[in-house]
Amino acid sequence: MDWLTAAGWGVFSGSALLLGAAAAFFLSIPPRLVALVMAFGSGILISALSFELMEEAIGTGGFWPTAAGFLGGAALYTAANVILARRGAKHRKRSGDQQPSDSNSGVAIVLGALLDGVPESVVIGVSLIGGGAVSLPAVTAIFLSNVPEGLSGTAGMKTVGRSPLYIFGLWGGITVFSGLAAIAGYLLVGDLGGGAVAAANAIAAGAILCMIADTMIPEAFSESHDFAGLVTVVGFLAGFSLSHVL
Repeated sequence: MDWLTAAGWGVFSGSALLLGAAAAFFLSIPPRLVALVMAFGSGILISALSFELMEEAIGTGGFWPTAAGFLGGAALYTAANVILARRGAKHRKRSGDQQPSDSNSGVAIVLGALLDGVPESVVIGVSLIGGGAVSLPAVTAIFLSNVPEGLSGTAGMKTVGRSPLYIFGLWGGITVFSGLAAIAGYLLVGDLGGGAVAAANAIAAGAILCMIADTMIPEAFSESHDFAGLVTVVGFLAGFSLSHVL
């Protein structure tokens, strides 16, 4: 029943999106603070993919398969992101008025949010393959980084007039999908051997790093450029500490 464990951890990490969304919807949070929280989340994720995903991948599959997977994940994410950005999802994590409010962009925003969350959730499922324990540093990093994602994206959707049903339906749906993606990671990769596990971790790491650069860092820098770098470093140190403590 490890697939149920994978689902539970996936939903748990995704639920942080709802926490961030609730904070942004019901509280008045300054855009500068939203940006700083996004910078912190970016640092945590960079640390997780460096010390958890890439280390695991290279230890299991070696350098060249890891490098190929890393670049492949980045290329796949970039291609999908470009397509969705041209359909209205480019600013899905922005907290200001950059997000489009027309109905035609709604599907693209939903798909873009799913695109951002799938690699993270797959990682959770992959970590349970072979009867292993879930990677607590990775889950913690994903959870903590999802809070600012929900916070910033909701602030932007609220600014352009998206309804509460749309906002919470979006994040609630992605939370459920996070559990399903974790199950998929566990079931689809589990029977393919150590090389596939290494490739899955590397592909996810490449996709996550692209997501950080394309959607999280721009929001962090736009409102808090004087301190965005410092707060990102603090987030990285927090993630590094989690990897060594947990």
